[in-house]
Amino acid sequence: MVKLECFGQNAMQPVKILSLQRLSRGAAKKIEAVDARVQLTDAGGWFDGEIRETWPEFNTRRYMTADAQGHGSREERNRLLSDAEVVLGSWPYPLDLRQRAPALKWFHQLPAGASNLRMGDLWNSDVMVTTSRGVGSTLAIAEHALAGIMHFAKSFHQANFDRVAGEFDVAAYRPLLLDGKTACIVGAGGIGQDVGLLCAALGMRVLGIRRRQHGSAPLPEGFIRMGTAADLDGFLAQSDFVIVCAQWTPETTKLINKQRFAAMKDGATLVNIARGEIIDEDALLDALKADRLRGVALDVYVGEFEHLPPDTLWSDPRVLITPHTSGAADDNRHGGIDLFCENLRAYIDGRALQNVVDWQRGY
Repeated sequence: MVKLECFGQNAMQPVKILSLQRLSRGAAKKIEAVDARVQLTDAGGWFDGEIRETWPEFNTRRYMTADAQGHGSREERNRLLSDAEVVLGSWPYPLDLRQRAPALKWFHQLPAGASNLRMGDLWNSDVMVTTSRGVGSTLAIAEHALAGIMHFAKSFHQANFDRVAGEFDVAAYRPLLLDGKTACIVGAGGIGQDVGLLCAALGMRVLGIRRRQHGSAPLPEGFIRMGTAADLDGFLAQSDFVIVCAQWTPETTKLINKQRFAAMKDGATLVNIARGEIIDEDALLDALKADRLRGVALDVYVGEFEHLPPDTLWSDPRVLITPHTSGAADDNRHGGIDLFCENLRAYIDGRALQNVVDWQRGY
């Protein structure tokens, strides 16, 4: 929480909000209902053409439709940005927002990961930035992590071998009973706590790692112990399943490295639903070559916005890779708009906002 000392609005001043994300009518009404001074402009899709020109082609093919060309001239888009005091954004986004939005005071990113902003000029800028950390599609992501655990715990990966061979190798199936096993949640925030709840519901012992201890605060539901990075090696030695849910920061870059793979329990399963850069992929390959791991489920990998996964990982049947789809579901429970509205009320009142990014911390 950050105390606002200069962002309170006077009684007559409009709050000009520009949305770079296409808004449903319901979402727009929620935002406009916060205060009569809100002036909302929905510019969703307007910047698609220039995003296509400035982002890697692999990324734009993944996140944009083939015919998305944007709207208006660059001058018109510049006018939209120049008037905006608040911008609501998603992914991908114009990389030069700060340069083109001189009146911008606050940017809210609908995704949860602050590392999404590293490519643009908002990173380390004087603009206050908030994210939807903790209120995204946390349950859907947690279910995805559990599916990765189940895939290897029940030897479903062996079925691929059998299909290619055209016969069953029954002896190769080594199903695990999850009850009584231990899971280590690396990054016990909103997503990590949902993962912990699901693991505990299946009878697992759940250990958690946070950036720092929260004093005498009670343990999140389902967890039996919470530690910091200093406890990680000890937790890994006990854990049958390691689930990476942390934010990508300088501290967590290659956090799961050669030392951490050496500390892991033999036959552990590794799941990553955070960012690829948190795992040292060279060390991961070495651990696979040494047959230290039962399996690896990756919803992310290094360079995922620029290219396909490295074949050394993708071709290994012990590695399950999905294209960053863990948050997708038929029932959208993303709370980013609701959080934005709560923060907008606080912003207008000059009160502290939730989830303000600390550039030094990295989220």
